[in-house]
Amino acid sequence: MKTNIKLFAGMALIAGSIFIASCSNTPKGDEAKVTDEQVVDSTAGSEVLINTETSKVGFVGNGVGKNHPGFFKVSSGNLTATDGKINGGTVVIDIKSLVLDQKEEMFQAKLLPHLLSADFFDAEIFPTAKFEITSVEPYTATATDSSVTAGANYKVSGNLTLKDATKNVSFPAKIENKNGIYTVVGSFNIDRTLWGIKYGNDKSLKDKFISEVVNISLDIKSK
Repeated sequence: MKTNIKLFAGMALIAGSIFIASCSNTPKGDEAKVTDEQVVDSTAGSEVLINTETSKVGFVGNGVGKNHPGFFKVSSGNLTATDGKINGGTVVIDIKSLVLDQKEEMFQAKLLPHLLSADFFDAEIFPTAKFEITSVEPYTATATDSSVTAGANYKVSGNLTLKDATKNVSFPAKIENKNGIYTVVGSFNIDRTLWGIKYGNDKSLKDKFISEVVNISLDIKSK
């Protein structure tokens, strides 16, 4: 009997370890620092419009043993700069434009409408999201503080509004100015529950569990 109990306990421990490991499917991204909404700096600067044809905001959601990548189109926005350096801007994200990379029927017919439903983005009520830059500071990678974004040279902070919640997020980014065309690239992870998106975030669901961690990637280019 003792042998059976030990065997059962050992199997349970292994199963638990496998489940925990399978939940750790988090996409690579810098861990964003999240704080309360911040005041937007009204510093004047030259304004350039965002190129909505080439800009996009990517995301990766993940669950047990699976990732679901996709992206949103940018519907409008602008960047402001002084002496050729970005110091502000706003990106308006079209939630209804959601595109999933996984083209199989099960993802397009089931997952896509579910993500747009009230369980997640609630696109009918909140058709847009917004990222509004509050500060841009120089960033230099160190041995203990490096970024997944190659060539990251600035720390960008901004108010991210999803549904009816706004939080300030800070993350390393690579910002370039080539002949007056600005690009902003960054990849960071956030806890979606901080924005009230909590569906499936219960480890008791086991293989139905959906991680609270979502990867967001910015690929923004000005006109």
